[in-house]
Amino acid sequence: MALIATENVMHRYGGEVVLERVSVALHRDDRVALVGLNGSGKSTLLRILARRLEPSSGRVTYAKDLRVGYLPQEPDLRSDRSLYDEMLCAFAPLLKQEQELHDLEAKLAHGEASPEVLDRYDRVLESFRHAGGYEYKSRIAQVLSGLGFRDEDVQKPVSQLSGGERTRAALARLLLESPDVLLLDEPTNHLDIEGLEWLEEYLSRWKGAFVLVSHDRYFLDKLANKVWELEFGRLHEYPGNYSHYSVLRLARIERQWKLYEEQQEFIRKSEEFIRRNLAGGDFRAGQAQARQKLLEKLERIERPRTPKKIHLYLDAQHQSGQRVLRARDLAIGYENRVLVYCGDLRLQRGERAALIGPNGSGKSTLLKTILGQIPPVHGTIELGHNVQIGYFQQSQLESAEADQTVLEVILAGKDQTVAAARDYLGQFLFSGDEVFKKIGELSGGERSRVALARLAQLKGNFLLLDEPTNHLDMDAREVLQEALKEYPGTVLLVSHDRYLIQALATQIWEIRDGRLRVYDGDYESYRAQRAREEQQSAHETSAKRSRGRPFSPGREQRQRERQRAKLAARESELVAQVSRLEEEIAQLERQMEDLSYAGDLEGLRALTALYHQKRAELEMAVEEWERVADALAR
Repeated sequence: MALIATENVMHRYGGEVVLERVSVALHRDDRVALVGLNGSGKSTLLRILARRLEPSSGRVTYAKDLRVGYLPQEPDLRSDRSLYDEMLCAFAPLLKQEQELHDLEAKLAHGEASPEVLDRYDRVLESFRHAGGYEYKSRIAQVLSGLGFRDEDVQKPVSQLSGGERTRAALARLLLESPDVLLLDEPTNHLDIEGLEWLEEYLSRWKGAFVLVSHDRYFLDKLANKVWELEFGRLHEYPGNYSHYSVLRLARIERQWKLYEEQQEFIRKSEEFIRRNLAGGDFRAGQAQARQKLLEKLERIERPRTPKKIHLYLDAQHQSGQRVLRARDLAIGYENRVLVYCGDLRLQRGERAALIGPNGSGKSTLLKTILGQIPPVHGTIELGHNVQIGYFQQSQLESAEADQTVLEVILAGKDQTVAAARDYLGQFLFSGDEVFKKIGELSGGERSRVALARLAQLKGNFLLLDEPTNHLDMDAREVLQEALKEYPGTVLLVSHDRYLIQALATQIWEIRDGRLRVYDGDYESYRAQRAREEQQSAHETSAKRSRGRPFSPGREQRQRERQRAKLAARESELVAQVSRLEEEIAQLERQMEDLSYAGDLEGLRALTALYHQKRAELEMAVEEWERVADALAR
């Protein structure tokens, strides 16, 4: 039985249809990625499923006593309670039981040990224990820490938290409430990579169903087992994660075009036959009339519609020297206060480095130091011969340009005619009067598109990109990714988009504990190297102990840390194994589909056996992954 089901749901805003005949069911084991372009109706559908919005027509049904948890993009979490007390609200029934236990214990302490009191105490104690009464405080600490809150934050009033912190607080409370269904609208906003990975692990062990709206493709790849795509108001359902969906979606569109074109050809030939024979003899006229009736009854296939995409081409006007960037004994920060020690850095022409680290760790400061906007605290940083920088700012456009129009900003970036500028802006989906919009009136996604348009104008050979995918929808992110792949210059990228990092990076620059470390390879290679480092550190500590060195205070804590390092290393191996097996299975599914269409039963039989073997290996790997993740969570 479905937990939530919609039947022919339609919703309008004014005269615009946002959702059209949406019929879908959410089951207990579903982990759904809800995807679509900005404005396609994702948030509207989530609000309907969460009972926050009545659809214009259609029906939504829910399983009995279903508890639904909903996180909007901008939660209205306003409270004078401290952050910790706000988290306690998630355990209101448990706290009531705890208070009753205290009251009963007081009675027992004063000699009121009647059979009724003892019986009540036993029943409440068992219920309290079963509901996690001795674990809720550690759960609060785990969730708040995982989502990036520090010890000093827990007593802050919620009203004094920033907008991003309030969003994370609302997510934390929702996770602690443990509803049967989670409906999360952009839960990855305001999380750094460490927070993203923690949330991934937490949701991977979630016992209920969930629906995620997110532009983080890596996040969806790790968690989703089903994809709901909203396009032009219609919902299409696909099995598998985001990468599997991307392949199936392309195949679906290709099939739609083929069926549409075949039908159009049939209609064209039928109409030509009717024109030639309708005025002929009785026999031919009868055939023409029969063909005419067939056409009238024919269910017409709608011409496939494809969303408009930005057209982005990044080029370098001149080639730089082989050495693009060199730093010696570099430390960055403000007013002689070191924020990050970077040491010696080198970046060669054509390399693509991804700069990662917690929010506020100094990533944007390093970019501004390279740009010369902030002097180094000590050390030197040099740009190579003929290096020309193109800079994408995290804030996209300066406030000084808020009163300028989109067209004025683009005209200022290059000497060109108004007609040429308008044609250029059309490639970034600005048409008609939209080019006269003021920058200050644009949405986040529109500002990002203007910033990308201006970046492409600069034709620099060294791109400094500070969170370029913020506010971009899936299609725009993929266009940017392909453009950067083809870009002939050098890239230093600050991003939380691990899918983009994995696709582009030739090295990872990680800021951790006030130091910058360089890892060769892509993101998965970096994760494996980090796991090996933690494992090596645990071995070294173990070796010191085995040589008889005295234990220092806190040895039990260090033992736990070493054990966690081993578990983390194994988890990383299992994550890579699961990802590899999922990719192999997806490839087998595509091959099996091709063989099925071709009628090759012998080949299909052989692939089916291999497919079942890989599925069994995947199930074993996932089971071990869950055991390791559970051990890490303790």
